[in-house]
Amino acid sequence: MTWKRIATAAVLIPFVVGIVLWGSTAIVALALGLVTLLALFEYFALGEAIGHRAYRFWTATCALVLIFVQWFATMAPTYGFPRRMTVHRNLDFLFRISPTAQDVFFLFVLGVAVLTLWTKRPQVEALPAAGVSASGLILVAFPLSYAVRLHAVPFQGPLLLLFSMVIIWVGDSAGYFVGRSIGKHPLAPHLSPKKTWEGTVASFLGSLLVAMVFARFLTVPLPHLLAMAALGNVAGQIGDLLESAYKRSAGIKDSGSILPGHGGVLDRIDALILAIPVVWYYWILIYSPRS
Repeated sequence: MTWKRIATAAVLIPFVVGIVLWGSTAIVALALGLVTLLALFEYFALGEAIGHRAYRFWTATCALVLIFVQWFATMAPTYGFPRRMTVHRNLDFLFRISPTAQDVFFLFVLGVAVLTLWTKRPQVEALPAAGVSASGLILVAFPLSYAVRLHAVPFQGPLLLLFSMVIIWVGDSAGYFVGRSIGKHPLAPHLSPKKTWEGTVASFLGSLLVAMVFARFLTVPLPHLLAMAALGNVAGQIGDLLESAYKRSAGIKDSGSILPGHGGVLDRIDALILAIPVVWYYWILIYSPRS
């Protein structure tokens, strides 16, 4: 299992790093759309394991629209970002409308209403279908969409997004190997019996080490990088436990099997789902106003 885990990471990590560092924000948004769809359908499979069928394709469509809206916001003068593209005058009305995430959520609600009232599904499925669909959009697609916003931060966006990923990758690896080697005190045995406090501490320290390394490449003071790494790691470990709770609820060990040694896509990105938005909000709410 360990060699499969390492081999899969060795193949995927250079590919992901290449997209993040050298791809445009539009390319990142497209790649994120694919990852989000894969993760969403794994999430829906968890719901189906307990008899709750989601409105799969409508929710997936809204997830893609949400990612588009986040990308579109990087083109408009939002959060002080410069307008970085020239738009044809016939499309300029889009910038005046400025669609937001809340518009996508309202569109989603309208679609769920139509599907609930006019599909041939048994009415007993109405509430579970709406619940699983809404939770998939809110708990998976929405937080992941912030990767687009983070990548579009002027000058440092690609490195910031990579930083958010590396603190999780290194933290996960440190926690995994230390937990397997010397872990004796369970962290949350009712959710994830193999996670230990020793692994948790190693994961946290690993993320702090990443911050010290990235201080050489980002024009961000080390105390801020350490704070982002610390908060991102805590958020990531919470996200990991949260997905474990979903799988426990469904009675499933892994969300999928597409990634040898790692399970499913959702298993691989569960920590990033919360870590990326935390780094984004730290940047916007704490660091940027002072920079």
